Amino acid sequence: MNNKIKNIAILGSTGSIGTQSLDVIRDNNHLFKAFLLTAQSNADLLIKQAIEFTPEYVVICDDDKYQMVKQALARLPVKVLAGHSAIVDIVTHPDIHTVLTAMVGFAGLAPTIAAIKAGKDIALANKETLVVAGELVTGLAKQHKVKILPVDSEHSAIFQCLAGEEDNTIEKIILTASGGPFRGKTLDFLANVTRENALKHPNWVMGAKITIDSATLMNKGLEVIEAKWLFNLNADQIDVVVHPQSIIHSMVQFDDGSIKAQMGLPDMKLPIQYALAYPTRLKNNFKRFDFTQYPNLTFEKPDLDTFRNLGLAYEALNRGGNMPCITNAANEIAVAGFLNNKIGFLAMSDVVETCMQKITYIPHAKHDDYLNTDKETRIFAQNLIKINALKGAIS
Repeated sequence: MNNKIKNIAILGSTGSIGTQSLDVIRDNNHLFKAFLLTAQSNADLLIKQAIEFTPEYVVICDDDKYQMVKQALARLPVKVLAGHSAIVDIVTHPDIHTVLTAMVGFAGLAPTIAAIKAGKDIALANKETLVVAGELVTGLAKQHKVKILPVDSEHSAIFQCLAGEEDNTIEKIILTASGGPFRGKTLDFLANVTRENALKHPNWVMGAKITIDSATLMNKGLEVIEAKWLFNLNADQIDVVVHPQSIIHSMVQFDDGSIKAQMGLPDMKLPIQYALAYPTRLKNNFKRFDFTQYPNLTFEKPDLDTFRNLGLAYEALNRGGNMPCITNAANEIAVAGFLNNKIGFLAMSDVVETCMQKITYIPHAKHDDYLNTDKETRIFAQNLIKINALKGAIS
């Protein structure tokens, strides 16, 4: 990396990935500057971050909190904007080098597309962007000659394993899953789990939505779809194996049968740092892995009968078109319903499956189709929850 400081836009700076990205920037402030910080509604933390890092811009999406943020930062040389559309505008700023997309869900799509069209490299933590519109987004990245650098630990692991292997054929990749807090549990057990139970992940500290997705294995399903587009693979080249210790972050198997794995203690700051500094590896003080502390690394097949979401995601990937968009939108509404105690844990899969069956399938979707599908699916899923239309499955 040259000595020029790289300006980073962090979309979703108050979330788990966003705050850890700022940790990386703080530790490497001779290399990186936080140029843009955005938040949906956490104005208090956004203000605190802006006071410490003095970015050029902050955006608070919640219009009601704009005046609060503006007044709190009035004495600083920080421009304060409001609304999602402001993010789409500002990510195109000529001084931004890399856009780290850590917004939750479908909301990350529009600013990612805008940033790519403006020639910005993307450090991608928002997997829904490729789940919903992978063909469109990867096509634009190729057209505008920008890099999509994965931040998810699993995709970063694959990306790292492929370094120097550009001329070698991938036989398959193996994404590892912790199994979440309910690994090995039965359907009877899952029928009664609470929001609080599901938010206790055994290995990772993450936001609420991704933690619930991990508990249902939908997170791994979304990662399967994302991997197809990141690494130009077919569905039958993407395997999932449950690895409870979360030490091997994922693996690549080549045509000769050789397997490369990327390993390390669970710490999202490492893939964040790798994406921001790519292709340079920066020295850090992260805790090091000790093999003697982990004498047993175990692996098992995922239970697709109990955790149906992973199978539904594979089905969406195989069908293509707007089906992954339907799956993602339905899941976002289902998770919100569960977090708000409106539906039970198992009913989340029922919501997703019903939407996949009922929403209009478009085999060759375009940008407007994704937008319309997302809106239609969300309304349909919300109505499913509201009117208990799943034959008693929703409680």
